[in-house]
Amino acid sequence: MIEQVAIAFEHKDYQTAAKLLKQLQKESPENPWVQYYLGRLHEVSEKRQDAEKIYRQLLRDTTNTKILTLARQGLQRLQEIELEERQRAISQATAQPNNTELSVLILEPLSNEMKTEASRKFAQIMQLDPYTARLVLPSRGWRLYRTGQLGELKFYGKQLQQAGIPCFWATIAEIQQIQVYQVKYFRESTPKATVVCCNEANQLGSLTFDWSEVTAKVVGLLPIFEEVVDRDVRGKLERKTQIQDYAQFCDLQLLGRRCILRLDDNGYEFQQGLEIIPQASQNTIRIHWNSLSSWIDQQLPEVKIWSDFTSFADTALDQTEMLGHIKSHIHLLRREETNWDSAFHLYSGLVLVK
Repeated sequence: MIEQVAIAFEHKDYQTAAKLLKQLQKESPENPWVQYYLGRLHEVSEKRQDAEKIYRQLLRDTTNTKILTLARQGLQRLQEIELEERQRAISQATAQPNNTELSVLILEPLSNEMKTEASRKFAQIMQLDPYTARLVLPSRGWRLYRTGQLGELKFYGKQLQQAGIPCFWATIAEIQQIQVYQVKYFRESTPKATVVCCNEANQLGSLTFDWSEVTAKVVGLLPIFEEVVDRDVRGKLERKTQIQDYAQFCDLQLLGRRCILRLDDNGYEFQQGLEIIPQASQNTIRIHWNSLSSWIDQQLPEVKIWSDFTSFADTALDQTEMLGHIKSHIHLLRREETNWDSAFHLYSGLVLVK
């Protein structure tokens, strides 16, 4: 009867093949040829997951070389169909002009308990092996997973979300549209706060806001690089760039105004405006900054603090081309530009646009 099934498949007479297989399943359910043709029937009926399951089971349980070859060919066909459909869907997704904008796809953290199932689904969607997929999925903080056209990233993002994998996407244009004000000092704090600040054109002015307008506080450390002379393993002098210090940054985000009030320990004028703490001559910038940060936290007891910038930066710094499109709005005295500045503005901007 197996020969009759094979002939039915050759003639694409799937109705006859289905009837014969129904009888064979009752008589010889464990027969690998019956299982193989059942997989083929699922395949031509577009029940691809069922077909894949049977083909993979045959690869595990069967020693018949002919069936092993046919099962591998079946899996190959299924993968080619899926790839073709995916490429067609991505082409359609990027066909609209606004879907070609440069964008980023961000993975959000998952608990270790959820990772096993999530990594399996992630591997299937992104065409990875499960081990690599598990390493990619973050446990804490955001991971910049991919850059590309909005349509493509939205296509993958929606699939990931439907599979229960938290993620989001944003265009670089959205980040660039955020207004950034460099805060020099606080002039008032009650009943509303007023800061003296510079706009993007470096014009000095003031901005008054209600503390309730602040929707997030983003903090991060940006490395300060210096060229130093050191000795190599052979004792010869050599010049190299090292991290000598860190600049502290704090962004207060006003979502309703689509703007960021940016403070940093080098640019804030602690001797001006409100006396946050009694000014003692021996106080260092670090002490002043810590006091300012604590004072801000007291004004914003309910506002979420985002402080995972460093782990995010580790996943973003090598995206040089994408970061090159981002104006950092960071004015540290540097010998040469660094991706760290644009990465921080991207991180903060993503908090706001999300």
